[in-house]
Amino acid sequence: MLIDVGLLAAFALQHSIMARPGFKRPGFKRLWTRIVPKPMERSTFVLAASLLLGATVYFWQPLGGVIWQVENTSAIIAIYTLFVTGWAMVLTASFLINHFDLFGLRQVWLYFRGKPYTQLTFGTPWLYRYVRHPLYVGFLIGLWAAPTMTVAHLVFSLLCTGYIFIGAMLEERDLEKALPEYKQYKKDVPMFVPRFNSKINTAVVGETT
Repeated sequence: MLIDVGLLAAFALQHSIMARPGFKRPGFKRLWTRIVPKPMERSTFVLAASLLLGATVYFWQPLGGVIWQVENTSAIIAIYTLFVTGWAMVLTASFLINHFDLFGLRQVWLYFRGKPYTQLTFGTPWLYRYVRHPLYVGFLIGLWAAPTMTVAHLVFSLLCTGYIFIGAMLEERDLEKALPEYKQYKKDVPMFVPRFNSKINTAVVGETT
C-alpha cells in the first residue's frame, strides 16, 4: 500500500509542480526554461509525466481482495461500453483543445520550422460547452467503470480521483489569472456534471495542465 501510494504521490507532485507557471513569483515553468529551451518545456513536462506513469505501472504492487464483481453479461457489456466511452472522451477532448499543443509537439515543430509560437485562443468547442473539464470527466469514467473492482484498483481510482479534483482547482486558479474570459466561463458551464442548456461561443479552449 505504501509503495502504491508513494508512486501516485510522486506522479501527482511532478504533474502539479511542473505545470505551475507562476504569476506573482516565478513558478517551475519559468525556472525550468532557464535550463531547457522554452519550446521544449511542455514536451519535457509530458516526457517526465510519462516516465513516472510508466514507473507507476511497472512497480505497482497488487493488493488482495475484490470489492465488487459483476456477473450479469448485459451489465458487463454496459460497463465496458462506459469504460470505452470515457477513454474516447479523453482522446476527443484532447483534440478539441489541440492535441499536439497539449503534448508539446506543436511548440517544438514550430521552433524547428523557424516560426514563432502562437498562443491558442480561448473558446469552448463541443464538449467544453457542457463541462469545463471533459478530459477529467473521461478519466473519472475510465477509472470507475470496472465490472471487477479489486482493492488495488480501488486504491488507484480513489487516489487518482482525489488528485483530479485538486488538479482541476489548481488549473482553474491559473486559468483565471491567464484568461480574463475564464471567470464568466465558470459561471456558464459546470465543472464536471454536464449541463446541456449552456449557450456560449465555440472555438478552442486553453489548458494549463
